[in-house]
Amino acid sequence: MVRSGSARYEGFGKDGKGVVSTQSGVLSDQPYGFGTRFGDEPGTNPEELIAAAHASCFTMALSFALAKAGFSDGTLDTSAKITLDKDGDGFSITRSDLTLKARVPGIAQDQFEQIAQEAKAGCPVSKLLKAEITLEHSLEV
Repeated sequence: MVRSGSARYEGFGKDGKGVVSTQSGVLSDQPYGFGTRFGDEPGTNPEELIAAAHASCFTMALSFALAKAGFSDGTLDTSAKITLDKDGDGFSITRSDLTLKARVPGIAQDQFEQIAQEAKAGCPVSKLLKAEITLEHSLEV
């Protein structure tokens, strides 16, 4: 399976403007640039897209792991915060902090913790990132 995205940038540096699109069309020529990445301009940025990808990947991995463990009811609500830090003359993504609110009736805390940590480590986006990945969660049973 191969999925794709694309970006086009016109002009250079802070004055340049870009658009980003996805194969599915969910994003189609969405604006991005210096102002959307480092300021408050409307549009998106790579870190926000990575955060959405990580949150959705982890949540789906956890959902399937819980189903495999015999659980069929509940909700998972995950957010991810991506940290972009200065790194010499450039920048590096140094962290992805996942925050999970879960409701899984009938699961023990230690079983949930083990399944959640395995999902965090096994999610394909977690494997892709070379940053520290944390998981904070609350469980409602």
